[in-house]
Amino acid sequence: MIAQIETGGRPRSVAFPPDGSRAYVACENGGYVAVIDAQSHKLLSKIQLPTGSLPMGTAVSKDGKELYVSTGRGNAVAVIDTQKINAQGSPLLSARGEGKGEESIAAMIPVGNRAWGIALDPSGSKLYTANGASNDVSVVDLKSRKELRRIKVGDGPWGIAIVSRE
Repeated sequence: MIAQIETGGRPRSVAFPPDGSRAYVACENGGYVAVIDAQSHKLLSKIQLPTGSLPMGTAVSKDGKELYVSTGRGNAVAVIDTQKINAQGSPLLSARGEGKGEESIAAMIPVGNRAWGIALDPSGSKLYTANGASNDVSVVDLKSRKELRRIKVGDGPWGIAIVSRE
């Protein structure tokens, strides 16, 4: 072990941008995402999600400009603008950008019940969520920020992985 970083809030998943500079940790019980400097291993900030969110799964866009976070019982995926959160200076940021007046959440995309695990397709244009209570997987088009359809699966899907056929 090279470092231990206290995030609090029951960490559930972690995602890194392509440059590896940050770690975004979904903290379920706290209702926030912890932002960590991956070089110094220091907690930089916490992004508080809307009331009712229990952050679970995380994924970062191919260009690193957006962070996707499933909200568990919030039944949605939060789309967070990483450029705005990285520019913020306060230790606890609101989803509404209070503190500097900037909006860090670009969108909240409704999906199935209890969105837990999430994954991006290889092109980075679609996001999939494992919806534990509705027993399905949501297919989300990231450009339009809309759920395209739901695919029925077995009971209580928790995680999801995308495998390229190449």
